[in-house]
Amino acid sequence: MTSTPSTEAGFVTTTRIFYDAVAEDYAKMFAGELTGPRDGAVLAEFAELVNRGGGGQVADLGCGPGRTTAHLASLGLDVFGLDLSGSMLAIARRENPGLCFQQGSMLELDIPDGTLAGAVSWYSSIHTPVDRLPSLFAEFGRVLAPGGHLLLAFQTGDRPLTLDRPFGHPVRLDFERRRPEAMAGLLEAAGFALRSRIVREANTELGESSAQAFLTATRKAAALF
Repeated sequence: MTSTPSTEAGFVTTTRIFYDAVAEDYAKMFAGELTGPRDGAVLAEFAELVNRGGGGQVADLGCGPGRTTAHLASLGLDVFGLDLSGSMLAIARRENPGLCFQQGSMLELDIPDGTLAGAVSWYSSIHTPVDRLPSLFAEFGRVLAPGGHLLLAFQTGDRPLTLDRPFGHPVRLDFERRRPEAMAGLLEAAGFALRSRIVREANTELGESSAQAFLTATRKAAALF
């Protein structure tokens, strides 16, 4: 489902406007974001987990320019991307003509209940206010089949990073940093069983200023919606 500016939450609108403005610059700046061995290993382990369970469709939720979507496809997953930003999706489709990309909000997924084998939120939950995370994770659980897997990546910390006028564009957005143990607790409350928690140090070559966290969880048979 594609939310409209008249009905979507304010933070959703702000996020969409921000990424529409910076899309081309963002795609160029983070062209090598998956070249690090640790991040690649996290994605490879997730793909192996999904394939070991018999495979099935996987959603890259908040896919941006589609780089992670394409990487997951190269690992043998049947994956599609979803993002708020039309400008980001235009890049994703241009760079990956063989893959499917949809516009929509992670909080209101136009996906039937229990149909996905996996979902990836690769730094896409970082603009969601903490009080909306339970409903976000419940939505992830709704679309995953029992035994389906979720991969969540985010920056660690207690204070947000605010980008004001990035690349000279007149936009501003907060990038929330989270504590891994708090995020793990929210996932468990939403009906997920945590499988792994990995935290790595910041990669200063990519401009990172905080450690990065990767949580892998499995939807229980009786998820809490």
